[in-house]
Amino acid sequence: MEKAEVLKEIIETRKSTFPKNYAGGEIEDRVLEEILNSAQFAPQHKRTNPSLFRVFRGAEKDLLGRHLADIYKETVLPQNFLQKKYLDIPEKIGKSAAIITISVNFSGLVPEWEEIASTAMAVQNMYLTCNANQIGCYWSSPGLIQYLNPFLGLGENQKCLGLFYLGNI
Repeated sequence: MEKAEVLKEIIETRKSTFPKNYAGGEIEDRVLEEILNSAQFAPQHKRTNPSLFRVFRGAEKDLLGRHLADIYKETVLPQNFLQKKYLDIPEKIGKSAAIITISVNFSGLVPEWEEIASTAMAVQNMYLTCNANQIGCYWSSPGLIQYLNPFLGLGENQKCLGLFYLGNI
C-alpha cells in the first residue's frame, strides 16, 4: 500500500473510543512514547512549543480520578450533586490504561488561538498514532478541568484544555 493510501485509511478510520470499551491492560511504553512523540510534529508559529502533556498511569492516574471526583463534589451545588456521577469519575479513569492531560502554554508571542490550534493539532497527531497502533482514545473537556491548574502545577499563562483517555481495544 502506498503512503497516501495508508494515511487516508488511518484518517478515515480515526474515531473516539470511550473507556467503557477498553479491553484493559497496560499500553506498552514504546507505543505510549510514539503517541507522545507524534504530538511534537504539529505546526506552530515562532516555535513556541505551546502543548503541555502530562501522562498519568497507575497510582498517579487513580489519584487524578479521586481529585476530579472531589472537585465535582466541592463545586457542584448540593441540589445538583449526583452520587452516581461522583462515583463514575474515578471509575471511568480507572478503566483507562493512561490519561494524558492536555494543556497549553501561552507564550504571548502569537495570538492565543494559534497556540490552542497548535495544541489541538498535536492531539490530532496523537489520535492518528493511537489509531495506527490500535489504541482507543478520546479527548474529553469536562467543566472540571477549569479547576485542575493547581493540581497540575500550571502557571498563570497556562491552561488545561482537557483529558486524553487511552486504552487497549
